[in-house]
Amino acid sequence: MPNEPNLGQSQIFISPMKTTDYNEKSKLDTWSKRTQTNPIYKAQRILYCLLYRMFGKLSFGLKESTRITRMVVLAGIDEAGFGPILGPLVVSSSAFSIPDNFLTADLWQILRKSVGNMRKHLAGRLLITDSKKAYSKQKGIGHLQRTVLACLECLGKNPATLTELLALLSPDCIGRLGDYPWHRDIADYRLSADVNDLAIAASVLKEDLASNGIELLGLKSCCLDVAYYNKMVGSVKNKASVLFTAVSQLIKNVFDNFAGDEVQVIVDRQGGRTRYRRNLQRMFPDMELAIIKEDQTTSSYELKANGRQMRLHFVVGADQRFFPVSLASMVSKYIRELLVDNMNRYFTGLVPELKPTAGYWKDGLRFIEDLKKIPHVTFDSSRLIRCR
Repeated sequence: MPNEPNLGQSQIFISPMKTTDYNEKSKLDTWSKRTQTNPIYKAQRILYCLLYRMFGKLSFGLKESTRITRMVVLAGIDEAGFGPILGPLVVSSSAFSIPDNFLTADLWQILRKSVGNMRKHLAGRLLITDSKKAYSKQKGIGHLQRTVLACLECLGKNPATLTELLALLSPDCIGRLGDYPWHRDIADYRLSADVNDLAIAASVLKEDLASNGIELLGLKSCCLDVAYYNKMVGSVKNKASVLFTAVSQLIKNVFDNFAGDEVQVIVDRQGGRTRYRRNLQRMFPDMELAIIKEDQTTSSYELKANGRQMRLHFVVGADQRFFPVSLASMVSKYIRELLVDNMNRYFTGLVPELKPTAGYWKDGLRFIEDLKKIPHVTFDSSRLIRCR
């Protein structure tokens, strides 16, 4: 983030193939010392000087514009709705192709022409930040919607309805949602966005990404509707395991679908868990696993298979510290808010005086009790209320 550069990223990203950067002056000073005793280095220095006169300054991995850059897939994963009693749990990923030297860079600063991480002083730029900062009950989903839809437009996608949005991000849930009375009309749920504003924001973002050698590869979500969520929790008796399964599916999607010599995935860490080795071995049994780091803030692992490698980082507060995780957080929150709003519209359509809910425990329980007091309103508890 612009006011907090790096935030420990240099300690997280440890690449065995990372290019070592040198200062050109120190490089030539080293050569000068070697030429005093070694004729081979003397010949190399003479050759360098001749080439310098012919072509100008040569780069030895120094300048971003001239050195050969290795591209890395960088992905972020985060959820929305882990704690509520009503509404879905949504887990999302965003994936980018970036030059390897950007792994420890501040992507908000690099892309400052098109994005910002604070609501103030955006001046038309897209807000990409932790969804808890991007959304408020008073201001609504405006920033969430603008950012997610602009990013999709960068990918050549322009959903106009909730069904079209889910078809792009989480198609597996569409059939299940048809079994909910309050979600049967999602094909008619229009996404009320300013088309012209989106086009401009998406164009600026796309140009900013391209000019910095960055590409948005994709957005993906796992939307666990209440009945499906309850079924999964009932099988494993632990909602944290359900969340980890969804996270693992998105990790696998990134590794399988986005080719690259190296894949780096950052996951916003939930709870106090610091050790993920057993869970990762269970979810990725065909991959070699090595522990890089396990402490109170970061748990990092390297997995290898078929000549490719992937590094996973489970990081406390990643949704505020890492650009791809912030975007994933906003995607998850946007989908959840749309589906909760759809639920509220259904029930308030039956009972206009009913107060809507965000689905969190205290107010969610109030909403359930209010529904129970209305004789003509019926609902399937297994589809409305989470078991945990």
